[in-house]
Amino acid sequence: MMHFTPPPADCPLCPRLVAFRVANRANFPHFYNGAVKPFGPMDAAVLVVGLAPGLKGANATGRPFTGDFAGVILYAALSKFGFATGNFDARADDGFALVNVRVTNAVRCVPPENKPTPQEASMCNQFLVQEIAAMTKLKIFLSLGLTSHQAVLKTLKLRQADYKFAHGAVHALPDGRLLVDSYHTSRYNVQTGRLTQDMFNAVVEKISTLVTA
Repeated sequence: MMHFTPPPADCPLCPRLVAFRVANRANFPHFYNGAVKPFGPMDAAVLVVGLAPGLKGANATGRPFTGDFAGVILYAALSKFGFATGNFDARADDGFALVNVRVTNAVRCVPPENKPTPQEASMCNQFLVQEIAAMTKLKIFLSLGLTSHQAVLKTLKLRQADYKFAHGAVHALPDGRLLVDSYHTSRYNVQTGRLTQDMFNAVVEKISTLVTA
């Protein structure tokens, strides 16, 4: 089993993200402002992979999908189907805990305009490789959005052309694990009607049945 060590808060690998971090520390000195560590147990059967920390979400609180709209949709669904305990209050110290699911990001540092470059996603992929290798009970990946979908496939050395991203799609992987796709739970997707809480709940409900199959 590979040991997983998340990137340090002051991860130096991506110059543009480092510069953005420095600027954010000046503009938002009370924010976490660092590479965000994953949330949830290493022995989880499900790994939710998001895009990157939001400026005033995980970058502020230091916990994935905590402090911005995307987390409200995500954690409501996880709670509804038994993947969490406690009350989600959008604070890292709210006592909310995940059960049999872990939440991480394809890119660990907040990018300008919420858009990491392909080079930044590629540079950060090494941490996802290590994390997945260390999760010995992992059965199901839940990718939130195309960038996450692509990051998981790259991590597993699988061809993008063989696994087309589509909301609600369930892909059987060669090693027996499953890759499930969903549109990202971003405010933009919800406000434009691309994704609703019910649509996302349906995906998580499907995972809750698959994980025990």
